[in-house]
Amino acid sequence: MEPASLPLLRLFMERRHELRRRLKNRLGSDELANDALQETYLRIERMGDSSCVSSNPAGYLFRMAINVASDQRHADARYLTGSEVEDLLNVGADTLDPARVVHAKQEVHVLEQALGELTERQRAILIAARVDDVAQEEIARRFGISVRMVGKELKKALEHCGKRLNRKVIQRFGPGAGKES
Repeated sequence: MEPASLPLLRLFMERRHELRRRLKNRLGSDELANDALQETYLRIERMGDSSCVSSNPAGYLFRMAINVASDQRHADARYLTGSEVEDLLNVGADTLDPARVVHAKQEVHVLEQALGELTERQRAILIAARVDDVAQEEIARRFGISVRMVGKELKKALEHCGKRLNRKVIQRFGPGAGKES
């Protein structure tokens, strides 16, 4: 007796190159596309009954892969980067150096000003996404806007704050990932 997910698995295998290409275009990264495809394959294998799949199984597979990539992005956002870990490990006696404390207070003040210069919606989206770790889908629902608009507003807010703090803003997901904004 063949597992219920086998027809979907066959379709996945037949269209994996097309799925990979579409994912790479959507996600902006070969690595992210490959990771999403691998996890999608594993999820399909674990699926029981695939009879709930829509009348468009190819579309279902693509949506499944996009959702996997989104889940992975949220999981990755919770981890510290290598340089952040190294900075934490290198915290020494000079941590409370008065000059560093003054500089940090100045940066906080500049950031507060930059946040005050944003529109109310941009500020709320930035805080929800980066401080409260709310998913962009949830933010979109709260504001009654598209996920794409959430991304645009978040990007504008980050670029504005980065500019005011004289910091480079690097996009970590989507088209243009890894490039300075």
